[in-house]
Amino acid sequence: MKKIYLHPIPVRIWHWINAISFLTLIVTGIQIRYRDLINLMSFETAVDIHNWFGFILIGNYFIWLVFYIFTGKIKIYIPSLNKPIEFIKGSIRQAGYYGYGIFLGETNPHHATPDHKFNPMQQMAYLFIMALLIPLQLITGLLLWDIKLFSRWIDLLGGIKIVDTIHLLLFIFFTSFLFVHIYLATLGHTPTAHIKAMFTGYEEEEEHSH
Repeated sequence: MKKIYLHPIPVRIWHWINAISFLTLIVTGIQIRYRDLINLMSFETAVDIHNWFGFILIGNYFIWLVFYIFTGKIKIYIPSLNKPIEFIKGSIRQAGYYGYGIFLGETNPHHATPDHKFNPMQQMAYLFIMALLIPLQLITGLLLWDIKLFSRWIDLLGGIKIVDTIHLLLFIFFTSFLFVHIYLATLGHTPTAHIKAMFTGYEEEEEHSH
């Protein structure tokens, strides 16, 4: 096995703060939304915890943004549009691997490096999530945090029901995505290899002779 230093310390810290925050927001969000069905904690406690971790997530997002922009690493999220044919072919190969190749014991067509961390499908998904969905979730959450303070902005977006519906739909998406993310994290050379790498920073990859 060869080791590749793929996850610097700031990325790993950001990742685990993000993970803990998302899990906490999901649990407290369920308690807030379904307070008559679930009794994990009081409604007031759920709201307070939800608000605190919402602000932690906002701060963490800006840490991620500043780090990736100022280090130039933001390019790992951006598909190579100057080579569209290669990008499309890479996406098809990756989809084939996830769809059936992995079950036949085939090798992952993507080999991660510090400058080419994500496969084409991951690039599209993560760019969409980090550039659009997470900011939208954070903005709607902030508007719902203080409806009176942000009433003007809420009205511009179509009213409280629109803002709340967007926040809820994104909550459902991120909860579902969490299960997909955990599943994909088990697809290394061992079920815990990718998870271990988010603690150590090093991804292990089999060396193949040619």
